[in-house]
Amino acid sequence: MEIIKLDNVSFFYKAYNDDGTVGSATGVENVSLSIEEGTFCALVGHNGCGKSTLAKLLNGLLLPTKGTVTVNGLETSKKENIFEIRKNIGMVFQNPDNQMVASIVEEDVAFGPENLGVPQPEIVERVYGALEQVGMSEYAKRSPHKLSGGQKQRIAIAGALAIRPKVLVLDESTAMLDPLGRREVLDVAHKLNEQGMTVILITHFMEEVLDCDKVVVMNGGHVIKTGTPNEIFDDEQLLSDVGLNAPRAVQLAKKLSNFGFAVTENQSDAGALGGEVCQELTKN
Repeated sequence: MEIIKLDNVSFFYKAYNDDGTVGSATGVENVSLSIEEGTFCALVGHNGCGKSTLAKLLNGLLLPTKGTVTVNGLETSKKENIFEIRKNIGMVFQNPDNQMVASIVEEDVAFGPENLGVPQPEIVERVYGALEQVGMSEYAKRSPHKLSGGQKQRIAIAGALAIRPKVLVLDESTAMLDPLGRREVLDVAHKLNEQGMTVILITHFMEEVLDCDKVVVMNGGHVIKTGTPNEIFDDEQLLSDVGLNAPRAVQLAKKLSNFGFAVTENQSDAGALGGEVCQELTKN
């Protein structure tokens, strides 16, 4: 069952021409896309390709200039649906510091359900349940501003989870993190997906899409290809055209295969690839 559907969606930003007249700039154009419930989907592309615009269209922060966006059966263009849609879509953005609204972690996580009018006893239950889901229960009484970048993003995810969404959208949420912080956030996202949550990961780090169910490649405001990670990595011309590279382990596996090594050509795990190489070497 599809939980998100975009049907021929376009969005244009207002832009000023050199002569001072008002023109427009393309955010996304003629995008049609379906995302099934329970899917881990990645949106990839270089900066300015329309990924973040698409993310904001999903929860009604932006409304389409043309076409329809439907979330769990509700059209975002209908004003009466926006409240319910934003309960269904949890958003986590790039800079964790911009998402902090309180000086104590538990108060920060409680912000969303408080604004939804959730009764206080249930807010407490939601806050501690969400913190447990992201592995941050022990930090409930701490100041979020004293945490690492990865920990802050896990708190931001907890804040999104506290509204009990059906879909979690991570909009470049790992872009400002070190490798450990990125791994922490991705581990949480995959754990949530394994529990049934639909996850949409917006990223330009191709290593992050290795374990996704579906990859959507964007360029110039258009969706130019969708497929599994291996289908995307195999299309070297596509990756070259949009300025992306397959993960290093995948590139190395292809080169080794070309040299006659019997390794899995789409091997995405560096450790497993090393094991295959060692096996081949011991045969000789």
